[in-house]
Formats: sequence, structure tokens, C-alpha cells
Amino acid sequence: MQKMYTPVRIGLMFVFLAVALTVYIFSLYRIQILQPMARAEEQIPRRFITRNSSITAARGNIYDRNNVLLASGRPSYNIMIDWRILRGNPAANEAVLELVYATMDEDIAFTDTFPVTRGAPFEYVINMSDVQRSRLDAYFDYHNIDPDISVSNLLSWMRNHYKIDYTVGILDARLIIGVRYELEIRAIVGTISPYIFATDVGTQFVAYLEERSLPGIYTESTFVREYHTSHAAHIIGYVGAMTAEEYEIYRERDYPMDTIVGKVGAEYAFEDRLHGSPGEQITRLLEDGTVAGVEVIKNPEPGQHVFLTIDLDLQIVAENALRTTIDDINHERDTLNLTLDEEEQEDFIPGGAVVVLNVNTGEILAAASFPTFDLTTLSENWGLLNSDPDYPMLNRTTQGRYSPGSTFKMVTALAALRYIDDVNPYMTINDTGTFDRHGGAGYTAYCWHFRRFGYGHGEVNIVQAIECSCNYYFLQVSDWFPEGWMNGAELLAQTALEFGLGRTTGLEIPEYAGRLATPEVKRELFEQGLVEYEGWHAADTLQAGFGQGINRFTPVQLANYAATIANGGTLHSLSILQKVQSNDFSQQPFTHRVEILNVIDDTDNLDIIREGMRDVSIGARGTARDVFRNYPIAVSSKTGTVQVEGASMNDGVFVCYAPSDNPEIAISIVVEKGGSGSAIMDIARIIFDHYFMSIDTFLTAPYGDLIP
Repeated sequence: MQKMYTPVRIGLMFVFLAVALTVYIFSLYRIQILQPMARAEEQIPRRFITRNSSITAARGNIYDRNNVLLASGRPSYNIMIDWRILRGNPAANEAVLELVYATMDEDIAFTDTFPVTRGAPFEYVINMSDVQRSRLDAYFDYHNIDPDISVSNLLSWMRNHYKIDYTVGILDARLIIGVRYELEIRAIVGTISPYIFATDVGTQFVAYLEERSLPGIYTESTFVREYHTSHAAHIIGYVGAMTAEEYEIYRERDYPMDTIVGKVGAEYAFEDRLHGSPGEQITRLLEDGTVAGVEVIKNPEPGQHVFLTIDLDLQIVAENALRTTIDDINHERDTLNLTLDEEEQEDFIPGGAVVVLNVNTGEILAAASFPTFDLTTLSENWGLLNSDPDYPMLNRTTQGRYSPGSTFKMVTALAALRYIDDVNPYMTINDTGTFDRHGGAGYTAYCWHFRRFGYGHGEVNIVQAIECSCNYYFLQVSDWFPEGWMNGAELLAQTALEFGLGRTTGLEIPEYAGRLATPEVKRELFEQGLVEYEGWHAADTLQAGFGQGINRFTPVQLANYAATIANGGTLHSLSILQKVQSNDFSQQPFTHRVEILNVIDDTDNLDIIREGMRDVSIGARGTARDVFRNYPIAVSSKTGTVQVEGASMNDGVFVCYAPSDNPEIAISIVVEKGGSGSAIMDIARIIFDHYFMSIDTFLTAPYGDLIP
């Protein structure tokens, strides 16, 4: 029998298997090793990093009522850092240091809020903000670091943590640490906006970064807000990055965390109009940060253009008149103080406000707050402005709180004409100078005329009392209200409300609602420790009746009060918005319409009050006659002097409107420590000069130029 398996056959079989195995192994090697190496640049990577980002919409422009450009947007770039790519790259620290030095060489500011000084000797910054403190605490807590760690030990720990080579000097290490900290703290806290390393960089620097291809570092296009005037800062407002608190509000409107939003003024009030709708894009990157593709998911929609009611030319006149008047008074006091002992010296004026509005529409034509700031240099001067004791960032026109002084006497006059039977245009009161009706209760008041000249005004009727601002007359009628002084306080407050005092005006920008002198309000003030005595007394009503006491109003309320008297009793809602147009100017989705808040149907009594205000300007005893007696335009006005508790100088208050017979504009002026209303009347005259007499001085400027 022949054997099936011979040694030769077995040998051939093993040779065949060896050859087949060799071919198989070589094929695997070629497929898995040689071919990927040969086609490395052509191979599709196995994993992408995806970056979702918004495309900033162009913010709408802001114009004045005459189409003068006030604010616009300019295309720009921000430098961003992607933490996911940078943290895993072995060249991360070298890339960061190169970026920092490049920005420093170009004098570009960059974000580094790590609260350790950049220079030796290293120490925690002295003026560490609450935000910096909370972020540092979160960092310590996350890494289980002793919060009492010394700066030197902290820097040493962070150098190891971020794998910064010890051949890198400590100054350079601190720069790297600052950026790495900014990146990591955002991941730790989770609610901080993305790390924008630098803003508003030029195209040349963008080109440099693209050429260098630093890992994790990229640029995003955006828009930078530009302001084309150094005036009307409080009305125009400004923009800035969202705070954590603001994000909680704006996230409901689908705002990304790094969105720039309006902070104050028109920028804030009309944010929804100006902002537009951002677009969205998805960027796919290789693990080394190389962009593999960009897909636009949603195109941005630009914001609408806002046209304000203010007349920039008139605004400039109002600001200059307010500033120069204050400067002149302060200069006079400075000269006078050189001759006085320290305890006799007069205080300087810290600030003031002017409001000009259309009496028939409620449109604000100018609103000047002093001291002010320049929007074109706001970022450079931010720290100084916020630490200034005179509060230049405060909009005194809407948030300043002032006693009205004698300008309140028209309210008392209307209440007296309505509710006191004996009060009429013919009834007179004998001003003896000293009102001691409640002297037994410890309250005696004096007419200003008595304090200055030693005697009162004598017999005066209600028109004459307004003309010469007779305190005695209004003290007396305030004591005559039916059911006594307690009811008198309520009647005065109700009448004041009809004129818009003690209530918001309808303005789109934030405003103080005001405060009316009532028993309830005084009780609240006492509970807050703001007034000394509890309970409502006759003196409280009497003080309110001639403009002192706890009444507090804003300059915009006082201007609307004067306008309501001027137009015959119609209280308008105030506005700074004239119209809104689409970004391409093809549509006008909003136009200002006159809104009426109240109508005082008391024509006869208002005529009496207007007669008194006219006589303030032209009467023989009018307190504004020195400025307006021979003025070519008929002006109706009322001066006010406010005794401020704890202050050595009185506030000056002045309200007016013109022309008297056919009013167009009303003005209110408040100057802190101004001395008296009579001392600040020239401000109104300068405004009237411009409004009624100047030829067309309308100012225009090319795009990007400042208006003088």
C-alpha cells in the first residue's frame, strides 16, 4: 500500500505555507504601515474638533434728529484662544509667549486678569476686584490649593502645572501663566464668556497670526463701536461686554456669552433695535488646530438704525452754557475764598443738569449733565471717571434727585386756587416777613425777602406771589387747606402728580421716579434713618408748600412740569426716540407718536399761573427780570433756591418756557450749590439765543470725524 504523506510532500506543504504566510504578513505591513505613511497628507483624519461660533451682526447706527451720525460700527477683529487645542499641544507655552510678545510689540492691550503683578517683586494686586477674587478662590478650590499660599509658591506651583520649562525666565513665565490661567478659569467656572485675548486688532496683525499658524490661536471678525461726537455722552450711552448678571437676562434672547451690549443711554434703551440677529457657523478643525472646513448655519441680520430726538447742535450749546456758567461761578468763589477764613469759604459747584424739550410733543431736544465724559476716550479714562468724587458717569438729568425750591410754588398755587375758597387772583396776603403761625410748636419760617432786606413783600396776590416768589404767601395758603395741614400734604402731592412730579416720565432710559412729600413717604424715610423726626407735622406741609422739605424730583420731571404749564395742561410722555429705520433705510418700522399721560382741565387757574410766570421775567419785582425783562422773546419762568441740609451753599433751580404766548420749548436747570435760581438764568438765555435767533448752524462731519 502506498503512503499518502511522504517526507517530500510534507516539506513542500511547509514551504507553501511559509510563502503564503510571508506574502500575507507583507501585505498587512504594506496596507497598515507603508501606504498610510506614503499617503499621510491625503488621509482623512479619524477625529475632528468642532467649534460652534456666532457671526456678529452689524450694530445699527445712532443719529440725531437732523440725521447727524452719532455712533456707528466699524469692522474689526478679535484674537481668540481655543483651550481645547492649546492645552494638548506640546508647543502651547511657546505659542502663548510669542503671541504675548507680538501684541506687546504692536502696543495692543490684551486680557490678563490674573491678580498677580507682572513684574518683580511679585505680589497679589492691591486693588483686586471682587470678580478677580472670586475667580481666584474658585481656582484654589478646584486645585485644592491653600488660599493663604504665598505668591512665590503659587507661581512655582503654576509653572509646574502648566509645564513651563525652567529655562524660561520668571518674567516670561508670569506672562504665560496669565494666559493659561485665563483659559483654565473659564473651564473651571463655566459661566465666564470665551477668552477674547485682544480686541480691535488690525488686518496686518491678523495676517501675521495667520502666517505664524500658532496652535489654538485664531481671529474672529466683529464690529467695533465708534462715536462721532464728544457730546451727549449720557444720552447716547455706550456698549460693553455682558456681566454674569446681564447674561442671565440676555440668554433668554439667545445672546452668546461674548456679546457686546448697550450699557446705558440709547445704546441700552434700544438694544433690541440696534443689536440685530447674530449668525452662526460651525468650524471643523484637525487635532492640531488646522481648519478643515467652515459651514455657515445662519447668516447674521444687521441691526436697525435709531434716530434720537435730540438736536446735537442744541445739545452742544446746552452743555457749553452749563459748563461755562459753573466754571465762572467756581472761579469767582475761588477768588473770593482767598480773602476769607477757612470756615467762611464757599463750596465749589460739583455738578448740574439742563433739559430742553418740545412742549407740544414731549421730545427731548437736549439733556446736559455736568460733569460729563467723552465717549471717544471712554476706555482710556474709565478708571479715573469711576473714581471721580463728582460722579461724571451719573446722568443727573434723569437720576439726579433735587428739591424743587420755589419752582414748586406753581403746584401750591393751583392747589390753593382749587381747594381754598378765599384764594383767587384778587385776594391778597400781607407778607410781614415772619410766619410764626406755628411758633408755639417750634416752627417759625421767614420770607427770603425778610432775610435779605429786613422786611416782607407787603400785600401780594397770587400772581404777585409767583412773580416775587413770596415764601410767606405760600406758607399761609398751605396752612389754609381744608381739613388742615395733613390733608394739605395730600392735596399738594395729588396736584404735583398731575404735572408729572414724583412719577416716571415715560423716558426709554432708566430714571428716578421722584419722591413726593407725604406722611407715608416720610415714615419710610424715618425707618431708613434718612429723616430725624417721626410723624407728619404742620411744618412738613408748610415746607412742601414753598418748595422745601422732602420732595425730590429730576430735571426731566421739572422740564415736563414747566412744559405742562406752558401748553395749557397736557402732560406728555417724554421720549428720546424720533424714529427707527431698517439697516438699508428702506423701511421705517417706528415713528414717534405723541403720548398723553394726563390732561389738567383747569384752564382758568392755569392762565393765572402763567401770568405769574410771565411777570417773573418782566415784572417790577420779578426774580428773573435782570436777564429777561428786555429779551426780544417773551419768556415765562420761575426761579428756585433750595436750602440743602448739611450744605453751606444752596442749590439753584430754574424752569422756563418760551415764547410765552405760543410756547415751543421748556427748559429746566439745576445747579448743585449754585446759590440761587437767579444765578444760573444765563444758561437758559444762551439756549434761547441759539434756538430762536441763530441762523442755521447745523453741524455735519464726514464719517469718522469728531464734531467740535
